[in-house]
Formats: sequence, structure tokens, C-alpha cells
Amino acid sequence: MSVTVHMVPVPRSPIIAYRDDGGLARTMGAVVAGQLPPLPPAIAGAFVGGVLLAVGVAKSPTLSIFVPVVAVLLAGPGSSHAHDGRLDWLTVPVLRLMEYGFVLAVALAWAVPWPVVFALLGAVLFHHYDLVQRMRQRVYPPRWLGTAGLGWEGRMLVVALVGAVPALVLLLAIYLWGVFLWESVTCWAAATDSDEAAVPADAGE
Repeated sequence: MSVTVHMVPVPRSPIIAYRDDGGLARTMGAVVAGQLPPLPPAIAGAFVGGVLLAVGVAKSPTLSIFVPVVAVLLAGPGSSHAHDGRLDWLTVPVLRLMEYGFVLAVALAWAVPWPVVFALLGAVLFHHYDLVQRMRQRVYPPRWLGTAGLGWEGRMLVVALVGAVPALVLLLAIYLWGVFLWESVTCWAAATDSDEAAVPADAGE
């Protein structure tokens, strides 16, 4: 099976890749066609989500889903913006704080075993670290990865739905590790092969 390496020019801002948007966020962004700046709505989404968590919605499988819903409705439309503003880079840590904080809040509310929580957050952290490293090499992640990896908003929605069942949280972690690790290994292996093939045969002479 062949693997396609996306050695394409990095967009005007690599922040677009660092956002790690899923299908829902990208759909919201397509609606506004890049006309909405990314940072203010992301901050608003994080603030409203934080207030909801502070009043205890994480303890209810029904109410906790409002946090990712509000987050994607507010922060999602900014996904199509060029992210070329002076402070637009702050959008990424805001989204990270929102996702990690929500996962931890739900885990605490439902007493999810810490090894399971670490496995889930570890998969997401690995993916985000991999994004940083590949962008340094100008290897843009394939579009399907954001969909298969659920995106920050999709992962929050799934955690809201299955957070009360630790076994399902573990299954989510295993799935994400499988997707992110497989794609990363195959991508970097293909990139290495491409670099070696580009070296002239007499380069070492």
C-alpha cells in the first residue's frame, strides 16, 4: 500500500494546522468563509465552557455535552480564517486549554481511573507534538487526519458522551493512539524514503 506524503507549501499561517480542527469546526468555518477572526470567539468559547464546568455540568452526561457544543459554535467559525493577525497564535493554546481542561473535568467528575485519563491525554499530546515537528519540516498533515482524529471539538463531544463509562474512554484512547501513531510512523517513514531517493547516487563520492 502506497503512502502519500503531503510535502505541500505551508499555508499563510501554520496555526491553521496547529488548531487541529475536526469536521465540525471546519464546517462551521466554511459557513463564515474566513470572515470571523479566530481569537475572540475561541476565548469566548473557553470562558463559557469554563463557567459551565464551574457550575458542575461535568457531573451530568446530559448537561456536559453543552460545553463542546458551545465551544464549537463559538470557536469553530474561526477555523477558516487565515490566522495572520499578531495575536492569532494565542488561539491554539486557548483551544488546547479548553480541550485538556474539559477532559480532566469530566474524568474527575466520573472518577475515571488516572491511567485511562493519561492514556487519552497522552494520545492527544503525542498528536499535537507531532504536528509541531512535521510543520517544522513543512510536512502538512493530510486533511483526513483531522477527521479521523475527531478534532478538538469531536474529542470533547465523545468524552462528554462516554465519560461516565471508563471502558469507553479507554477505547477512545486506544483508537486515537492507533490513528495518530500509525499515520505519524507511515508519514515520517515515507518522508525519509523520499529524502533518500532525492540524494544523487554519487553524492558521497
